[in-house]
Amino acid sequence: MRTDSERRMRFEAIFATHHDAVRRYIVRRQAAPLVDDAIAETFLVAWRRLDEIPDRTLPWLLGVARRVLADQRRAVYRRRSLSERLRIDILTDGLAGDWEPPAALTPELASALAALTEHEREALLLVAWDELSPADAARVAGCSAMAFRVRLHRARRRVADRLGIEGAGRTNATKEKLA
Repeated sequence: MRTDSERRMRFEAIFATHHDAVRRYIVRRQAAPLVDDAIAETFLVAWRRLDEIPDRTLPWLLGVARRVLADQRRAVYRRRSLSERLRIDILTDGLAGDWEPPAALTPELASALAALTEHEREALLLVAWDELSPADAARVAGCSAMAFRVRLHRARRRVADRLGIEGAGRTNATKEKLA
């Protein structure tokens, strides 16, 4: 068992090392008004479960962030449902988890990413934007490595098809067979 001082130092090191990556992950997936709450909740869970955090900390933290974002979406859906039942017109557009592409993306790429299923988009973004290996990304997504690889393959193929890129999503062996 660690002393309070050791626990605090370990948490501060984890926070300092991974805060920016967790923030980037959340910013790309959540509406601006809820970003800070999601970051705070993610690190609150990390503090409470400090002794359970594995050596590969970032995938664990991103998995926590993913669940925090899901909880936020459910809460927004519940509030929206209640307001509809009460016939209160509340402006909640963009807070219910509708994915909004970052402004820096080209319109073509933004459209291609928006056309993906939520699981496919998450798979592609975890590998491309968050620079996780497929194995680590599978842990974040809460699925098996094989299921994750299937999602990633489908996402790459669908984006390539929408962008008109030929041969994307095929393995080198497949490309050689086709040559």
